[in-house]
Amino acid sequence: MREFNLLEGLPESKTIREVSPTTRTIKNRIIASERGEEFYDGDRNNGYGGYVYDGRWEPVAYTIVNTYRPDSILQVGTEKGYLLYELNKISSGFFLRGTEVSDYALDETPIHIKNKISKVSSLAQFPFGDNNFDFIVMLGMYSLNLEDVIFTLKEIQRVGRGKSFITLGAFETEEEESLFRQWSLLGTTILSKNDWREVLEYVGYTGDYWFTTAKTLNLVSTLKEFPKDIFSHLRDNA
Repeated sequence: MREFNLLEGLPESKTIREVSPTTRTIKNRIIASERGEEFYDGDRNNGYGGYVYDGRWEPVAYTIVNTYRPDSILQVGTEKGYLLYELNKISSGFFLRGTEVSDYALDETPIHIKNKISKVSSLAQFPFGDNNFDFIVMLGMYSLNLEDVIFTLKEIQRVGRGKSFITLGAFETEEEESLFRQWSLLGTTILSKNDWREVLEYVGYTGDYWFTTAKTLNLVSTLKEFPKDIFSHLRDNA
């Protein structure tokens, strides 16, 4: 088990994201939960604000190939399939598979990648046999509840051969936790870094992981002073 940033090759975002308790409302989260067009290509407060192919996943694909040397790769939650597309460009000989819950994302996936992706009702579904993949990647595992997180980690261990990469929503301070929760639309299991490590050890996870945090997302509060009771601030400004 190793803390390792597989995503280092992605373009660094210099954008400072200002957030407050009312930046993203329950309405935004309801829209995002549908994982439809509005989530991917609609208003920024509802999701990505336009998720289009721009080649950014190419360096990540090369890092996977050069770091893990896999012949078979599974991505859990392919979205529009851009990472699998880049891996297929590197070599059509790779055994590539993916799973995805969004019909809209699958419709937007490059046509020659679609047949490699299974439509599932939950990202915790793994319709694969034991020890099938040299490498497994799952980004945004924190969108699952804790029960499904634990089940999914065990499934990654079951269908894989020990090498994998996941991202985990985490924090180190109360302020970082508050900022992350205010920004995240689908974040369900957001834990301290130490708590995440305890979960990984509990399931016997052997792969790599990286923490997505308020710092990595460049989140800053619009409030002049961080409230000790964030809910009292919401009540006062209702």
